[in-house]
Parts: sequence; structure tokens; C-alpha cells
Amino acid sequence: MNFPGYGGCINEPDTRRLPVLSVLYVDDEPFLLNVCKLYLERRPDISVSIASSVENALKLIDTTPYDVILSDYQMPGMDGIGFLKILREKQCPVPFILFTGRGREDIMTDAIGSGAIFYLQKSGNSRSRFTELENIIPEACGRSPTESPLREKRLQYNTAF
Repeated sequence: MNFPGYGGCINEPDTRRLPVLSVLYVDDEPFLLNVCKLYLERRPDISVSIASSVENALKLIDTTPYDVILSDYQMPGMDGIGFLKILREKQCPVPFILFTGRGREDIMTDAIGSGAIFYLQKSGNSRSRFTELENIIPEACGRSPTESPLREKRLQYNTAF
């Protein structure tokens, strides 16, 4: 489109850009919160909000829709599985990933049985763990790169609570 006085051309908006996936990451370790946020947000289609406790996360969820919730397991006050159970009791449909340093089979079984979509251990090579996390977030949403089927459910949840 050409407009007089604007030096020639104003570009049309880029409609080919992917919708941004909104992720809530809950962890009591500030360093991990910040590193994970920085790593994931290198991608233009991922935006990360952080919370240092389940209490803070629940406040954010009441006001902001998320495509994925990523949570540590072992935190003061309430662990990640307790957090997941609260979300499911409230009928929150947002996919949940447990990202933990605790690699026990009983924790994994409890997480999956409580409705976690993925269980990922933090241990090992940090770069490979973050890369794996970066790849499973869109998969957890169950969406193609151009759509988010949970958007309507998220909006219904957020208006109901």
C-alpha cells in the first residue's frame, strides 16, 4: 500500500507468522526459571511467563490464558503433582508437563496418572533437555504450527473461574 508522505510503501502485516504459544513455567529455583525462559523464547513462536510458586501460578492462571503449563515437581508448599491435581479439579484443560530433577518411577506414574501430558527429567545435558522441552511444548498443545485447538477451551476456563 502506498500512502503519500510515508516515503513510498508501508508493508502489509506478515500473516505467515506462527501464533505464539503461551507457556507458564513454575519452579522455585530462580536461575532455572530465567535460563529456561531465555532458552525457550529464542523461538519466535514461544512466550514464557514464570512463577516461583504454585500460589503465584494459580493467580496468573486466573487472569491469563496459557497453552501449556510446565512445572517443577519438588517445590516448597506444594509439589507439581499437587498443583496438577488442583488444576484438574478446576477442570483446567491446559496441557501439563512435569519438568523435574527427581527421576523416580513412582513420580512419573503419579504425574501421568494425574493428567500430565509429559514427564521430563532436568538431569543430564542442560542444552539437550531444553531442546527436548522446546520440541515437546508444541506437541503437548496438540496443535499444528498454524492453529491452537485448545484456545476455545482455555477461554472458557478463564471466564468460568
